[in-house]
Amino acid sequence: MRNPRFISVSMNPTFQKTLVLPGFAPDTVIRAESSRLDIAGKGLNVCRVLIQLGKDCVHLTQLGGKMRPLYLDLAAADNIPLEWVESGSPIRFCYTLLDPAGGHVTELVEEGEAVQKGTEDRLLETLGRLLPGRDALIVSGSKAAGFSGSLVPGMVRIAKNEGLRVYLDLRGPDILNSLEYKPDLIKPNLFEFMSTFAPEFPFKDEKPLDEKAAGEKAGELCRELYRKYGCRIILTRGALSVWYSGGGELEEYKVDKVEPVNTVGSGDAFTAGIAAALESGAALGDAVASGACCGARNAGLLKPGSVK
Repeated sequence: MRNPRFISVSMNPTFQKTLVLPGFAPDTVIRAESSRLDIAGKGLNVCRVLIQLGKDCVHLTQLGGKMRPLYLDLAAADNIPLEWVESGSPIRFCYTLLDPAGGHVTELVEEGEAVQKGTEDRLLETLGRLLPGRDALIVSGSKAAGFSGSLVPGMVRIAKNEGLRVYLDLRGPDILNSLEYKPDLIKPNLFEFMSTFAPEFPFKDEKPLDEKAAGEKAGELCRELYRKYGCRIILTRGALSVWYSGGGELEEYKVDKVEPVNTVGSGDAFTAGIAAALESGAALGDAVASGACCGARNAGLLKPGSVK
Protein backbone atom coordinates (compact mmCIF):
# COMPACT_ATOMS: atom_id res chain seq x y z
CA MET A 1 0.00 0.00 0.00
CA ARG A 2 1.27 3.48 -0.90
CA ASN A 3 2.19 5.65 2.07
CA PRO A 4 -0.73 8.11 2.51
CA ARG A 5 0.03 11.77 1.93
CA PHE A 6 -1.40 14.38 4.32
CA ILE A 7 -1.87 18.14 4.55
CA SER A 8 -2.20 19.53 8.08
CA VAL A 9 -3.39 23.12 8.47
CA SER A 10 -2.73 25.55 11.32
CA MET A 11 -4.52 28.90 11.25
CA ASN A 12 -2.95 30.17 14.49
CA PRO A 13 0.80 29.37 14.66
CA THR A 14 2.57 29.48 17.99
CA PHE A 15 5.91 29.47 19.72
CA GLN A 16 5.56 27.18 22.73
CA LYS A 17 7.85 27.93 25.68
CA THR A 18 7.96 25.08 28.21
CA LEU A 19 9.35 25.78 31.68
CA VAL A 20 9.89 23.15 34.38
CA LEU A 21 9.26 24.94 37.69
CA PRO A 22 9.34 22.62 40.72
CA GLY A 23 7.21 24.01 43.52
CA PHE A 24 5.57 26.62 41.32
CA ALA A 25 3.56 29.12 43.36
CA PRO A 26 2.34 32.67 42.74
CA ASP A 27 4.02 35.71 44.32
CA THR A 28 7.43 34.03 44.49
CA VAL A 29 10.63 33.98 42.45
CA ILE A 30 11.15 30.52 40.94
CA ARG A 31 14.11 29.57 38.78
CA ALA A 32 13.35 27.12 35.98
CA GLU A 33 14.95 23.72 36.33
CA SER A 34 14.90 23.41 32.54
CA SER A 35 13.21 25.02 29.56
CA ARG A 36 12.69 24.55 25.86
CA LEU A 37 11.27 26.46 22.91
CA ASP A 38 9.28 24.72 20.16
CA ILE A 39 6.98 25.69 17.37
CA ALA A 40 3.45 24.54 18.04
CA GLY A 41 -0.20 25.09 17.28
CA LYS A 42 -2.58 22.15 16.88
CA GLY A 43 -2.04 21.64 13.15
CA LEU A 44 1.74 21.90 13.50
CA ASN A 45 1.71 19.34 16.32
CA VAL A 46 -0.37 16.97 14.17
CA CYS A 47 2.07 17.32 11.29
CA ARG A 48 5.13 16.75 13.49
CA VAL A 49 3.66 13.54 14.93
CA LEU A 50 2.68 12.25 11.48
CA ILE A 51 6.25 12.79 10.30
CA GLN A 52 7.60 11.03 13.37
CA LEU A 53 5.27 8.13 12.50
CA GLY A 54 6.91 7.94 9.08
CA LYS A 55 4.07 9.57 7.15
CA ASP A 56 4.26 12.09 4.31
CA CYS A 57 2.79 15.37 5.57
CA VAL A 58 3.11 19.01 4.60
CA HIS A 59 2.13 21.77 7.00
CA LEU A 60 0.23 24.82 5.76
CA THR A 61 0.04 27.95 7.90
CA GLN A 62 0.21 31.76 7.98
CA LEU A 63 3.24 33.62 9.31
CA GLY A 64 4.27 37.21 9.91
CA GLY A 65 6.51 39.40 12.01
CA LYS A 66 10.17 39.52 12.97
CA MET A 67 10.20 36.05 14.58
CA ARG A 68 9.32 34.25 11.37
CA PRO A 69 12.96 33.28 10.53
CA LEU A 70 13.21 31.51 13.89
CA TYR A 71 9.94 29.68 13.23
CA LEU A 72 11.26 28.52 9.85
CA ASP A 73 14.55 27.39 11.42
CA LEU A 74 12.72 25.36 14.06
CA ALA A 75 10.49 23.78 11.40
CA ALA A 76 13.56 22.75 9.43
CA ALA A 77 15.13 21.28 12.59
CA ASP A 78 12.01 19.15 13.05
CA ASN A 79 12.10 18.09 9.35
CA ILE A 80 8.66 19.61 8.78
CA PRO A 81 7.85 20.48 5.14
CA LEU A 82 6.31 23.91 5.45
CA GLU A 83 4.11 25.98 3.16
CA TRP A 84 3.17 29.41 4.46
CA VAL A 85 1.53 32.63 3.37
CA GLU A 86 2.33 36.16 4.52
CA SER A 87 -0.14 37.35 7.15
CA GLY A 88 1.51 40.41 8.69
CA SER A 89 0.55 38.96 12.09
CA PRO A 90 3.46 38.39 14.52
CA ILE A 91 3.64 34.79 15.71
CA ARG A 92 2.19 34.51 19.19
CA PHE A 93 3.86 32.96 22.24
CA CYS A 94 2.24 30.48 24.60
CA TYR A 95 3.78 29.19 27.81
CA THR A 96 3.56 25.86 29.64
CA LEU A 97 4.52 25.87 33.32
CA LEU A 98 5.23 22.36 34.62
CA ASP A 99 5.48 21.50 38.30
CA PRO A 100 6.64 17.85 38.43
CA ALA A 101 6.37 17.68 42.21
CA GLY A 102 2.72 18.71 42.26
CA GLY A 103 1.80 17.21 38.91
CA HIS A 104 0.44 20.56 37.75
CA VAL A 105 0.37 21.83 34.15
CA THR A 106 -0.43 25.53 33.72
CA GLU A 107 -0.89 27.04 30.26
CA LEU A 108 -0.63 30.74 29.46
CA VAL A 109 -2.15 31.44 26.06
CA GLU A 110 -1.39 34.65 24.20
CA GLU A 111 -3.88 36.01 21.69
CA GLY A 112 -2.23 37.00 18.43
CA GLU A 113 -2.85 40.05 16.27
CA ALA A 114 -5.36 39.87 13.45
CA VAL A 115 -4.09 38.68 10.09
CA GLN A 116 -4.01 41.29 7.35
CA LYS A 117 -6.52 41.54 4.53
CA GLY A 118 -5.83 39.05 1.76
CA THR A 119 -4.33 36.37 4.02
CA GLU A 120 -7.41 34.16 3.76
CA ASP A 121 -7.42 34.26 -0.04
CA ARG A 122 -3.69 33.43 -0.14
CA LEU A 123 -4.20 30.53 2.26
CA LEU A 124 -7.04 29.03 0.20
CA GLU A 125 -5.10 29.53 -3.03
CA THR A 126 -2.05 27.75 -1.60
CA LEU A 127 -4.19 24.92 -0.26
CA GLY A 128 -5.72 24.43 -3.70
CA ARG A 129 -2.24 24.16 -5.17
CA LEU A 130 -1.19 21.54 -2.62
CA LEU A 131 -4.23 19.28 -2.87
CA PRO A 132 -3.48 17.30 -6.07
CA GLY A 133 -1.78 14.02 -5.21
CA ARG A 134 -2.66 14.25 -1.52
CA ASP A 135 -4.96 11.80 0.25
CA ALA A 136 -6.18 13.57 3.38
CA LEU A 137 -6.62 17.05 4.84
CA ILE A 138 -6.50 17.64 8.60
CA VAL A 139 -7.73 20.97 9.95
CA SER A 140 -7.42 21.60 13.67
CA GLY A 141 -7.34 24.37 16.21
CA SER A 142 -8.62 27.91 16.43
CA LYS A 143 -8.50 30.58 13.74
CA ALA A 144 -6.43 33.70 14.23
CA ALA A 145 -8.36 36.94 14.42
CA GLY A 146 -9.08 38.37 11.00
CA PHE A 147 -10.13 35.12 9.34
CA SER A 148 -13.77 34.82 8.32
CA GLY A 149 -16.24 32.10 9.26
CA SER A 150 -16.13 30.82 5.69
CA LEU A 151 -12.44 29.84 5.80
CA VAL A 152 -12.74 26.33 7.26
CA PRO A 153 -15.86 25.36 5.29
CA GLY A 154 -14.07 26.61 2.17
CA MET A 155 -11.09 24.36 2.92
CA VAL A 156 -13.36 21.37 3.43
CA ARG A 157 -15.28 22.08 0.24
CA ILE A 158 -12.26 22.33 -2.05
CA ALA A 159 -10.59 19.31 -0.44
CA LYS A 160 -13.68 17.13 -0.88
CA ASN A 161 -14.08 18.34 -4.46
CA GLU A 162 -10.50 17.17 -5.06
CA GLY A 163 -11.36 13.74 -3.61
CA LEU A 164 -9.47 14.00 -0.31
CA ARG A 165 -10.68 12.63 2.99
CA VAL A 166 -11.09 15.34 5.62
CA TYR A 167 -10.47 15.17 9.37
CA LEU A 168 -11.58 18.04 11.62
CA ASP A 169 -10.48 18.71 15.20
CA LEU A 170 -12.59 21.82 15.71
CA ARG A 171 -15.64 23.08 17.52
CA GLY A 172 -18.54 25.47 17.20
CA PRO A 173 -19.37 27.22 13.93
CA ASP A 174 -16.28 25.85 12.14
CA ILE A 175 -17.70 22.32 12.49
CA LEU A 176 -21.33 23.30 12.01
CA ASN A 177 -20.67 25.23 8.81
CA SER A 178 -18.45 22.48 7.37
CA LEU A 179 -20.89 19.58 7.74
CA GLU A 180 -22.69 20.25 4.46
CA TYR A 181 -19.46 19.35 2.63
CA LYS A 182 -19.35 16.00 4.47
CA PRO A 183 -16.05 15.77 6.32
CA ASP A 184 -15.09 12.15 6.93
CA LEU A 185 -14.38 12.45 10.65
CA ILE A 186 -14.78 15.05 13.38
CA LYS A 187 -12.86 14.82 16.69
CA PRO A 188 -13.91 17.39 19.28
CA ASN A 189 -13.80 16.62 22.97
CA LEU A 190 -17.09 15.82 24.66
CA PHE A 191 -17.62 19.30 26.08
CA GLU A 192 -16.91 20.95 22.70
CA PHE A 193 -19.24 18.48 20.95
CA MET A 194 -22.14 18.95 23.32
CA SER A 195 -21.63 22.73 23.45
CA THR A 196 -21.89 22.74 19.65
CA PHE A 197 -24.77 20.33 19.08
CA ALA A 198 -26.64 20.30 22.42
CA PRO A 199 -25.79 23.59 24.18
CA GLU A 200 -28.65 23.11 26.63
CA PHE A 201 -27.06 19.98 28.15
CA PRO A 202 -25.80 20.74 31.70
CA PHE A 203 -22.04 20.81 32.33
CA LYS A 204 -19.96 22.06 35.24
CA ASP A 205 -16.27 22.81 34.77
CA GLU A 206 -16.53 21.19 31.33
CA LYS A 207 -17.78 17.90 32.85
CA PRO A 208 -21.34 16.59 32.36
CA LEU A 209 -23.52 16.60 35.45
CA ASP A 210 -24.95 13.24 34.35
CA GLU A 211 -22.43 11.07 32.48
CA LYS A 212 -24.93 8.38 31.52
CA ALA A 213 -27.35 10.94 30.09
CA ALA A 214 -24.45 12.60 28.27
CA GLY A 215 -23.53 9.27 26.67
CA GLU A 216 -27.10 8.67 25.56
CA LYS A 217 -27.44 12.17 24.11
CA ALA A 218 -24.03 12.01 22.42
CA GLY A 219 -24.89 8.65 20.86
CA GLU A 220 -28.16 10.03 19.55
CA LEU A 221 -26.39 13.04 18.02
CA CYS A 222 -23.64 10.89 16.48
CA ARG A 223 -26.18 8.65 14.75
CA GLU A 224 -28.10 11.66 13.44
CA LEU A 225 -24.96 13.38 12.13
CA TYR A 226 -23.83 10.19 10.41
CA ARG A 227 -27.26 9.77 8.81
CA LYS A 228 -27.28 13.33 7.48
CA TYR A 229 -23.61 13.86 6.63
CA GLY A 230 -21.86 10.49 6.70
CA CYS A 231 -19.19 11.65 9.18
CA ARG A 232 -17.71 9.42 11.85
CA ILE A 233 -17.18 10.95 15.27
CA ILE A 234 -14.61 10.53 18.03
CA LEU A 235 -15.15 12.22 21.39
CA THR A 236 -12.20 12.51 23.76
CA ARG A 237 -12.79 12.99 27.49
CA GLY A 238 -9.42 13.85 28.97
CA ALA A 239 -8.06 10.96 31.01
CA LEU A 240 -11.40 9.11 30.75
CA SER A 241 -12.40 6.63 28.08
CA VAL A 242 -12.91 7.72 24.46
CA TRP A 243 -16.35 7.53 22.91
CA TYR A 244 -16.64 6.94 19.17
CA SER A 245 -19.23 6.16 16.54
CA GLY A 246 -19.05 5.01 12.95
CA GLY A 247 -22.78 5.42 12.46
CA GLY A 248 -24.11 2.86 14.92
CA GLU A 249 -24.19 2.78 18.69
CA LEU A 250 -21.70 4.83 20.64
CA GLU A 251 -18.69 2.66 21.51
CA GLU A 252 -16.08 3.08 24.21
CA TYR A 253 -12.31 2.70 24.32
CA LYS A 254 -10.76 2.65 27.78
CA VAL A 255 -7.43 4.44 27.85
CA ASP A 256 -4.49 3.28 29.97
CA LYS A 257 -3.39 5.47 32.83
CA VAL A 258 -0.03 7.15 32.32
CA GLU A 259 2.29 9.19 34.50
CA PRO A 260 2.35 12.42 32.49
CA VAL A 261 5.36 14.64 31.96
CA ASN A 262 3.65 17.20 29.70
CA THR A 263 0.12 16.67 28.39
CA VAL A 264 0.23 19.65 26.00
CA GLY A 265 -0.20 18.35 22.44
CA SER A 266 -1.55 14.94 23.49
CA GLY A 267 -4.87 15.61 21.75
CA ASP A 268 -3.00 16.53 18.57
CA ALA A 269 -0.90 13.36 18.79
CA PHE A 270 -4.18 11.48 19.20
CA THR A 271 -5.52 13.10 16.02
CA ALA A 272 -2.36 12.20 14.10
CA GLY A 273 -2.48 8.59 15.26
CA ILE A 274 -6.12 8.24 14.23
CA ALA A 275 -5.59 9.74 10.79
CA ALA A 276 -2.45 7.67 10.15
CA ALA A 277 -4.27 4.47 11.07
CA LEU A 278 -7.44 5.20 9.10
CA GLU A 279 -5.52 6.20 5.99
CA SER A 280 -3.62 2.90 6.25
CA GLY A 281 -6.89 0.96 6.21
CA ALA A 282 -7.55 0.40 9.94
CA ALA A 283 -11.05 0.01 11.35
CA LEU A 284 -12.33 2.91 13.46
CA GLY A 285 -11.88 1.11 16.77
CA ASP A 286 -8.31 0.16 15.91
CA ALA A 287 -7.62 3.75 14.84
CA VAL A 288 -8.86 5.01 18.21
CA ALA A 289 -6.44 2.61 19.92
CA SER A 290 -3.59 3.93 17.76
CA GLY A 291 -4.55 7.50 18.55
CA ALA A 292 -4.67 6.77 22.28
CA CYS A 293 -1.20 5.21 22.08
CA CYS A 294 0.18 8.34 20.41
CA GLY A 295 -1.52 10.59 22.94
CA ALA A 296 0.00 8.62 25.81
CA ARG A 297 3.46 8.72 24.25
CA ASN A 298 3.20 12.50 23.87
CA ALA A 299 2.18 12.88 27.51
CA GLY A 300 5.34 11.08 28.58
CA LEU A 301 7.64 13.55 26.82
CA LEU A 302 8.65 17.11 27.63
CA LYS A 303 8.39 18.28 24.01
CA PRO A 304 4.77 19.08 23.10
CA GLY A 305 3.23 17.49 20.01
CA SER A 306 5.76 14.70 19.77
CA VAL A 307 5.96 10.91 20.09
CA LYS A 308 9.77 10.62 19.78
